[in-house]
Amino acid sequence: MKTSLAICALAASLAMVAPAFADTDVKFALDWKFEGPSAPYFVAIDKGYYKAEGLNVTVDTGPGSVAGIARVAAGTYPLGFFDINSLVKFRDQNPDKAVKAIMMVYDKPPFAIATTTKTGIAKPKDLEGKVLGAPAADGAFAQWKAFVKENAIDDSKVKIENIGFPVREPMLADGKVDAITGFSFSMYFNLLQRNLKPEDIKVMLMSDYGLVLYGNAIMVNPDFAKANPKVVEGFVRATLKGVQDTIKDPESAIKSVMKRNETADEKTELARLKMALRDNFVTPWVKENGLGGVDMTRLAKSIDQIGITYDFKVKPKAEDVFTSEFLPPAADRKL
Repeated sequence: MKTSLAICALAASLAMVAPAFADTDVKFALDWKFEGPSAPYFVAIDKGYYKAEGLNVTVDTGPGSVAGIARVAAGTYPLGFFDINSLVKFRDQNPDKAVKAIMMVYDKPPFAIATTTKTGIAKPKDLEGKVLGAPAADGAFAQWKAFVKENAIDDSKVKIENIGFPVREPMLADGKVDAITGFSFSMYFNLLQRNLKPEDIKVMLMSDYGLVLYGNAIMVNPDFAKANPKVVEGFVRATLKGVQDTIKDPESAIKSVMKRNETADEKTELARLKMALRDNFVTPWVKENGLGGVDMTRLAKSIDQIGITYDFKVKPKAEDVFTSEFLPPAADRKL
């Protein structure tokens, strides 16, 4: 009896010092490098928001949206941050792999065309008679046919030159092409690093010229979501807090990025973050409806618009691509 009592006492004392449960390890993949716009996830780590949800989150850089979505589908990463337009195509090509977006981050995508003032290009129609440099795998260039249609551009008058990502901005700066496609907050700051002045650079966001597309969203592996709905909910809840804090105080938020990318220039990354917050995160719709959700009617129209540039086998529906089931109430998602 004494031995049993001693064992019970020891167990009780251990229970007092041991955690109630171990944190769940979660691997999360970005689409690209640790740059300014990735601040919310690191803020959520540094402020303990994931920890408070019982999650031990690690964030990795990514290879771009197409390869990244495949990794989520395979379960290599249960969660990732990728372009929802690429997901629409992925779902069409892989109907048995039901990856879904669960939290919209870029209400407006950073797809853009950048040029310099000396080219005389001030509006989309001015691209006629010019040379457009575009990497074949570029997410922005993937929208070219829809952009052409919405802006009545005669694309037979635009010379498309397939160029690599590393030489894209240098070729524009050197005048070897007249315009380039890419993410707005990548091209703009890369051009500044080529010694162009802000007033020499013009960036046309495609969303300002007829495209209704959404941008990057958080996506989840379907098997992981089914087996761990509370983990997914907690991840989304904590991430939203990181986004809200980043919007309120980008100067503090960028410190969390710099701790993980010491070779980056803090001034550049802060400016990149502020540009993304202004153009992509905090739109009029988000101000009215809160972070994380989508307008399903607009999403359906965006899928129709993708159909201008892509031949669907069986066009996915909006509800195939996005679900709000893991989002907290709208009141908790307000700015």
